[in-house]
Formats: sequence, C-alpha cells, structure tokens
Amino acid sequence: MKEVFVYVEGPSDQLAMRALLDGPAHLAGKQGCSLDFFPLKNKRALLNKGHRKALNILRNKPNSFVFLVPDLYPRNMPFPHATYEELKKEVERRFEVELREKGADERLKERFRVHCFKYDLEVLLLASEESLLKRLNVGTFSRKWVKPAEDQNHDNPPKRIVEALFSDSQMRYRDTIDAPWILERSDYRVLQTRCTQNFRPFLEELFAILELRLP
Repeated sequence: MKEVFVYVEGPSDQLAMRALLDGPAHLAGKQGCSLDFFPLKNKRALLNKGHRKALNILRNKPNSFVFLVPDLYPRNMPFPHATYEELKKEVERRFEVELREKGADERLKERFRVHCFKYDLEVLLLASEESLLKRLNVGTFSRKWVKPAEDQNHDNPPKRIVEALFSDSQMRYRDTIDAPWILERSDYRVLQTRCTQNFRPFLEELFAILELRLP
C-alpha cells in the first residue's frame, strides 16, 4: 500500500489540512493508498528534525512518500531563507547529508518532497472568503489585504490579518478550532485556483503520487 506522510508545523496545521483534504484522503484510501498529516510542534522543530524523520520512514517503508510543508514565515528560522526556493534548497541539502551519513540509497530522494505555505497556513483562510465570513458572522470584511492571498509578505503574513479580522469582530482567533472549521467548509478545488503559487503545486504533486485527478 502506498503511504503518504505530510509533516506540518503544529496541531492547527494538521487539523486544518485533515479537514480540507478529508475527501481526497478518503478516496485515496478506497484506492489502496493512505494520506495523513503529522505535526512537529513548530517551524524550528520541523526544519531541524523533519528530514531525519523522513529518511527513517523512507528507509523502512518502501512504498512511502514524505512531504515537509512548513510555513515560509518567519524568515530565517532556523536557517537563512526568505523565499520558498531558499527554504527548499537547504532542506533538501540537509536530507542529502543525512542520507549519505546513514549510507542510505540515493534513490530515497525521489520520494522526499518539500513545499510550504506562503506565508503561513492562514493563507488558505484568506482565500476561503465565503467560509471566513461565516465564521466571523459578518457580511463584509472589516479590512482589506493583498490579493491573491499568497502575495502577502513577511511583515504582514496571513495569520496577522486573520487575527485582526477576528479581533474586529470581537472574537479571538483560535487556530486549532477556527482553521479546521473554516477549511472543512471550503473546497480545495477552489483554493488551488486562488493560491496558484505554492498551494496548487503542493496539491498537484500530492495528487499525482496518490493517483488522484486534480481538476
């Protein structure tokens, strides 16, 4: 059975992605594949330990694939980077160093993938405008942001905007509760058309491995 392990930063990312991709995960299961998301506490832990976890899985499970999907924000944690390309290059370098030190098969690199949320998972909430409005219980948003949502930046990442929107509605944003609620009511097929820079490429690669068709 083909197994896909997706490592993310923390519990909110895990719960949110499980909610958003519950349908594809269920369909993959019916086709003899498994997909699940696993948290590694925070960005520092994910980027410092994720490549080692990935190598252990790939060595012991010949039909497995491992994705690391951290937030791009904040920059330079735990190593210098500001772009996805810089982040990916260093993570893949660390994986290759670990692979050589363990004397593992070079072909394991073919089943290791690195993606990211730009700039954090809340980019998907900003792109889920209809569900976000319902959660805020308002008819219009109290403030504007750059669109497409992936065009935010390190100085004003999506999570800060989401927190401000909740605050404007006299609410406190709770990432482990609100993010899954919103994404459970969103459609990944719509989100991949609104987040084409990083989210869509992640889905394309994930679905190709699972042999699912992305509309």
